[in-house]
Amino acid sequence: MSHLDHGANQPESDAEQSGSAQRTRLGLVLFAVYLVLYGGFMLINVFAPQQMETTPLWGVNLAVLYGVVLILAAFGLAMLYGWLCRQK
Repeated sequence: MSHLDHGANQPESDAEQSGSAQRTRLGLVLFAVYLVLYGGFMLINVFAPQQMETTPLWGVNLAVLYGVVLILAAFGLAMLYGWLCRQK
């Protein structure tokens, strides 16, 4: 099992520390976007649960559609984060 010595997990320079801070801010912004989406889902469930029973598209109720959107949004935001973090 050679080549398993990866060394210390510490930034080597100030530039890497700056990049880490930028990635942290980006992650928090994307988390806030998802939090707003999820908060909307919860607010509808709490204050207008009958609204979740409506069928806006293809005969599928709003609860299922919103849930699918939340899953796709989480995946999309994760992909966006990965793509933005790879940019130089």
